[in-house]
Amino acid sequence: MKPLDSAPADTESGIPVERGASAPGAERVSRERTRRPAGENAGNPAEVAEEEDPRERVNRRWNEILQETRVAQTGIQILFGFLLSVAFTQRFERLGDFDHRVYVITVVLGAAAIGALIAPVALHRFLSGSRMKDEVVAVAGRFMVCGMVLLALTIGCTLLLLLHTVLTDLLAEILVGTVMAWFAGAWFVLPLILKMRSGRSVDRGDREVAAGPRP
Repeated sequence: MKPLDSAPADTESGIPVERGASAPGAERVSRERTRRPAGENAGNPAEVAEEEDPRERVNRRWNEILQETRVAQTGIQILFGFLLSVAFTQRFERLGDFDHRVYVITVVLGAAAIGALIAPVALHRFLSGSRMKDEVVAVAGRFMVCGMVLLALTIGCTLLLLLHTVLTDLLAEILVGTVMAWFAGAWFVLPLILKMRSGRSVDRGDREVAAGPRP
């Protein structure tokens, strides 16, 4: 009688393996070969976003909002502290009605900006544990945009108040208008342009993938 063929043994552990089944060592080697090194996609945000699950994505977006809030809060707090000290100087009493109105508007805008930039922290604190992190992140992003608009207006009004006391009215208004145009372009217009270009690039890539390789 022809003896039965013995099952091959795993070269690493010596354990017999049934025919048709892969050895544990081979599976481990296969996994190691297919596993991509950590950080390989670090420079490609699109691939990183595709590999994230919804929970990781919302946590990453929340951490980004917190970092942005810290940067914006530092600037508005320093500016607001300066504005509060102006009212207690002797020269403030000699300012005209126009300058007083600009000062009041500036202080109100600064307070509103602080409220908008701190709102994400308050939302997170009061809604923590309620399984509403997606909604919190979405609303916090809108508060951040609102706070940046109010911050830009506060800076513009502060600049107008300062320049109006040392320059002519027309020159002060021209300089303030130029600075505000720069803020609008750098903070809002440029990100929108980059977003539109990125969307067009993604659409072009999808069309090329759908069309398939050229003959």
